Amino acid sequence: AKGGNPTARSLILVTPDGERTMNTFLGVSPELDHGEVDRDLVAASRIVYLEGYLFDRPEAKAAFRQAARIAGEAGRQVALTLSDSFCVDRHRDEFLELIRGSVDILFANETEITSLYQTTDFDSAAAHAARDAKLAVLTRSGQGSLVLSGKERVEVAPERVPEIVDTTGAGDLYAAGFLFGIARGLPLATAGRLGSIAAAEIISHIGARPEARLKDLAIGAGIDL
Repeated sequence: AKGGNPTARSLILVTPDGERTMNTFLGVSPELDHGEVDRDLVAASRIVYLEGYLFDRPEAKAAFRQAARIAGEAGRQVALTLSDSFCVDRHRDEFLELIRGSVDILFANETEITSLYQTTDFDSAAAHAARDAKLAVLTRSGQGSLVLSGKERVEVAPERVPEIVDTTGAGDLYAAGFLFGIARGLPLATAGRLGSIAAAEIISHIGARPEARLKDLAIGAGIDL
């Protein structure tokens, strides 16, 4: 196709400790607007996943809110990932409005959630998240993850890997595993473990696409799917 803005791309630099630095050009992606939200598709989805990276433009914000509204009216769940602490800094008040009013499942890592509540203390941020979100899923790298739902608190241990090669995609794969578990009606602890298994696979090699069959890894870990 000719004309218009180019496809998004990202140059990712991975250091020997497995950490990554992303140099991202979003291209046409942020130009999503409410007219491109497929009402029937959203209403038929068990869970609608909103990506904080795309929240910058007013048109994209309108699309977010429309998708959340359609999902809510259809009795579907809405998940939001904060994506990056810089996104949080730019949109803190609007993210909080979404979390308190439209979001069923919140995903954030430790840096993002402490940025959201403007504190350096994770436990304090987690307490705020437990009050604001119906279900908060907070990842902490090597310390595993914390799942909060009302008064329920589930600590999920990290899955061990021989070597951390590349952390690119760890949060995305964790969310994928967790949401799979929620969509299947599994307990929060099991959903969290599925997230950890998926994240562990992705950090064991270069690249953000699994090289093993995640279902087989889950079954091998004793999870009944």
